[in-house]
Amino acid sequence: MFCMKICFIHLLKKTTGDMNMKCAVVVGASSGIGREVSRLLAQSGWRVGLAARRESALEETKADFSGRMEVAALDINDERSSQILMQLVERLGGMDLYLHASGIGKQNLPLDEHIEMNTVETNAKGFARMVGTAYRYMEEHGGGHIAVVSSIAGTKGLGAAPSYSATKAFQSTYIEALEQQAGMRKLNIRFTDIRPGFVDTPLLGGSSRYPMLMSADNVARDIVRAINKKRRVHVIDWRYRAVVFFWQLIPRCIWRKMRVR
Repeated sequence: MFCMKICFIHLLKKTTGDMNMKCAVVVGASSGIGREVSRLLAQSGWRVGLAARRESALEETKADFSGRMEVAALDINDERSSQILMQLVERLGGMDLYLHASGIGKQNLPLDEHIEMNTVETNAKGFARMVGTAYRYMEEHGGGHIAVVSSIAGTKGLGAAPSYSATKAFQSTYIEALEQQAGMRKLNIRFTDIRPGFVDTPLLGGSSRYPMLMSADNVARDIVRAINKKRRVHVIDWRYRAVVFFWQLIPRCIWRKMRVR
């Protein structure tokens, strides 16, 4: 039923000459990077579907962009979230771009089980649920672009945040696998893996103790540029590109003795 309705909307666009309208869905759009990217896309002419758990925050953003945004209350850990995502796409009129900016992460030196399991549930299981839904939609509708906000933490195992760094590595590997599958199946789906360093968002609690802290609005602008240029992997910013380059050269026998926080 959803597919029939969405196809009708695409046909309506074609008959009314509105095929240049692009539609993006941002999951994790209630604050931080997701919210700022959503605003930039709307300002540049996109129709944007906002999804997150806090619907009131989404409505506040929507109020600034009358007629350009649709919202949906969505928890990626809920099995119904795939259906809610498709309902949002239906109201939006399609999905050319899917941006996954939803996730959690904490330092966890005591290896608290609750923190570890919640992080895996959200950053791995919930992530796969949402990205898989977007992939299947694009498979059925001629292609699109899937972009995910992973992290530089996924490039090396970080003892201070085991489940966070492991699930961010999972995200990068997952879309790498989907990219290969799309090529094997000749699907017109592009992928962008966005790997920022520390960003001043509610995820970090506004803490000033993190080094090289970047503002969400600057990171959002960089993300939009990377998407427009169809970058495959994009580390934000140049300082973190240097960090990642050098720490990937560190032998495991040395890395395991380092105190990286």
